[in-house]
Amino acid sequence: MTITSISATGVRAVPEPPPRTWIQRRLIDPFMSLLKAGLAPGSLALTAGLGVAFGLAPTFGITTLVSTAVALRLKLNVAAMQLVCHVLSPVQLILLLPFLRWGATLLGQGREVAHLSMAQIKQMVKVDGWGHVLHLLWRAELGALMIWAVAAVPVVLALYFGLRPLFKRFIARQEEAEEIIVVA
Repeated sequence: MTITSISATGVRAVPEPPPRTWIQRRLIDPFMSLLKAGLAPGSLALTAGLGVAFGLAPTFGITTLVSTAVALRLKLNVAAMQLVCHVLSPVQLILLLPFLRWGATLLGQGREVAHLSMAQIKQMVKVDGWGHVLHLLWRAELGALMIWAVAAVPVVLALYFGLRPLFKRFIARQEEAEEIIVVA
């Protein structure tokens, strides 16, 4: 079924959109509705870029607090930033051990952490407790955060400059679609 649109340029047929996939309905549509919350394209691009950066941070438990504080301070969309952060949680988990290994190597503790696996960490927690694990990994975590901080800057910049034109087009299309609906 086609929908007919009447505008100043004449009558045109607007084709029916294809059926929505699960990813579109559950991830993309909520994200896009959050994006339409009144921010400029630059703010939206910064929200997505910072969300990716915070979503990949090699820490657990403070990502939500830090990203919320940054979003509030910069007057960005908190919900959109949280959505991006939490969608990237599996990638964050996959990158945790490599970041810890690189961080330990950076700060001179590479031999103790070089071949550490999640199973070994779990075993150390059971046998020696969290204190031993934290004592072993604090320098690795500090080095991982340093590497992440350096790597996050170009990632945020690339996403900001890459997504800003896309969001401009998206907002223009949404405004055009709303005009068509209002006119019809």
